[in-house]
Amino acid sequence: MRWFFLILFAVAVMFAVGIGPRGEKFSKPPLYVFNDMDWQDKLKFQKPSEFFENGQGARKPVANTVPIGYTFPTSPDSAPAESEYFLNGTFGDYYGDGMPAEVTVDNALLQRGQERYQIFCTPCHGTSGNGQGIVSKYWAIPPTANLLDPRVVAMPDGQIFWTITHGKGLMGPYNGAIPAADRWAITAYVRAMQAAGGSK
Repeated sequence: MRWFFLILFAVAVMFAVGIGPRGEKFSKPPLYVFNDMDWQDKLKFQKPSEFFENGQGARKPVANTVPIGYTFPTSPDSAPAESEYFLNGTFGDYYGDGMPAEVTVDNALLQRGQERYQIFCTPCHGTSGNGQGIVSKYWAIPPTANLLDPRVVAMPDGQIFWTITHGKGLMGPYNGAIPAADRWAITAYVRAMQAAGGSK
């Protein structure tokens, strides 16, 4: 019984020390058991670093690095060929309609769009695009957009692409997960579903 009380006392002391001082101000650095990621081995932009010989934390990109969403240029000195519409779905402040010049709508594009749609969109929007994906059976959330609805059908192609890119409502952005060409393929496939459903 004595050991039980000794262990209980030790646990109580550790608990009191652990939570008691929280929120209070001290002049000395705290005693860290776990550093809670306060010190991390990382480089901050525009900050010096002793790790590198020249002392600069900011590093030049690796040779032939290109931004996300761009295709590799034909030569290292040439700029990416994609237009603003291809990358954003907009012309300035307005959504564009129709496919960009970089996209050729054919069976290969629609098959690619169907494949990407099934991977990224089906869980919420459903296989047919009616908004009745598997998520609707388990989440008590506002209904997912029905892609066959006349409101969505009336959207310009650029707006559908922009929504895939930046997200809307509870839908997050997919610009980091899906390349621009595949987002256009999904847009084309959504249009094909709408046409097959008699919506357009």
